[in-house]
Amino acid sequence: MIDEDLGVSGSGETERSGFARLAAEVALGHAGLVLGLEVSRLARNNADWYRLLDLCGVTDTVIGDADGLYHPGSFNDRLLLGLKGTMSEAELHTLRQRLAGGIRNKAQRGELRRGLPVGLIWGEGDGEVLLHPDEAIRGAIAVIFERFAELGSARQVWLWLRREGVRFPLQRFPAGEVRWVEPSYHQVHSVLTNPVYAGAYAYGKTRRERYVDERGVPRTRIRHLPREEWEVLIWEHHAGFIDRETFERNQARIATNTRPHAHEPGGAVREGQALLQGIAVCGRCGRKLKVHYQGRRGHQSPAYHCPNSELVDGRGKWCLRVGGRKLDEAVAETLLAALTPAGVKAALRAAESLEADHDAALSQWRLRSSAPATRPSGPSDATAKWSPSTASSPAAWSATGSRSSPRSPPPRQSSRCASASARAHSPPSSGSSCLGSAQTSGASGRHPPPATATASSCCAA
Repeated sequence: MIDEDLGVSGSGETERSGFARLAAEVALGHAGLVLGLEVSRLARNNADWYRLLDLCGVTDTVIGDADGLYHPGSFNDRLLLGLKGTMSEAELHTLRQRLAGGIRNKAQRGELRRGLPVGLIWGEGDGEVLLHPDEAIRGAIAVIFERFAELGSARQVWLWLRREGVRFPLQRFPAGEVRWVEPSYHQVHSVLTNPVYAGAYAYGKTRRERYVDERGVPRTRIRHLPREEWEVLIWEHHAGFIDRETFERNQARIATNTRPHAHEPGGAVREGQALLQGIAVCGRCGRKLKVHYQGRRGHQSPAYHCPNSELVDGRGKWCLRVGGRKLDEAVAETLLAALTPAGVKAALRAAESLEADHDAALSQWRLRSSAPATRPSGPSDATAKWSPSTASSPAAWSATGSRSSPRSPPPRQSSRCASASARAHSPPSSGSSCLGSAQTSGASGRHPPPATATASSCCAA
């Protein structure tokens, strides 16, 4: 009895040890009769099925099922067995086509329920997609788009999350538990490039392809398709974290950050001392200039050259080769002269940016500390076990001023605290001013310092 292939498809795409052992026993002449509930189910692939019939015909092995006995050496019996095998293979194809057609029709209506990325859950209605009820999870996804709008680079967003200690919600399965982990670059890039976060419903983003490996075994691989070849893409399907226009701008920005091809501008700034790397082009042929360094170790200076070479008198010659020190100094002086009128405004904007970074990181820490220990993933669990009223919201947390986070982010000195620390050794009037600012911060959810606190202790609080 061979029952090793129970639950395994006989289409020939998977390896079946039981069928291989059956063919080996028949070929060795150890079997005189092959019995089965339905012989056409032995193989739903004509290549495997006719190979077994040939072996049974050579070794005079009889095949039997509930309908009768067949001898593959007889022409009529072989014709009947071949017809059964062909119908069995056609039946498998028909079943697959019907199932795939039903899936495609449901996906075209936006009602096919598949795995959603973290931050989104399925609702009760047909095709209804909702934002996650946990405000901490929504805030962790939203802060990625906010930082990218300011920084303009997926890598810079990833570095900012690691620098500020912001965790990323990881959910491996749709109904699994959400774990807070240290974010990776792939996770940040996946959030920025996934159209589902922009309110789109996508289906058919991959395609299964069959190929033959180096050992001659048929294999299956998954190939990711460009967005133009997706089967279904429905915009404005549900509420997202960003709109379609913002998503398209983000994709264009990410595309320009990659290393461009020849004769194409753009690209992210790379490492090195050269100021014009990646943006300087040759004035003769239009190719992008490459950077090399000359001089001894520790005293190297950048230089630019064009990768195009010309043959002059039988020898190769660079199209353009120029030193980089004088060129970088001239460009830097011109740039600073143009930016001098806006220097004060840029300094104020930089200070505001630092405040915004600190506030965004602090908001994520508050959401994580005020959220319940276990967060549901599905809509039913969300309404039964968790509701916004069961967890203290950031507004209520900041209004009471009595709840303290078990783990707070590292303190950062803001511009207001910097000015207060500079006046730490000034007359008592400046100290009272700092105490007034500390009381204001205590009203927004922070513990007020004691009345005898100095300016530096106020900033630390």
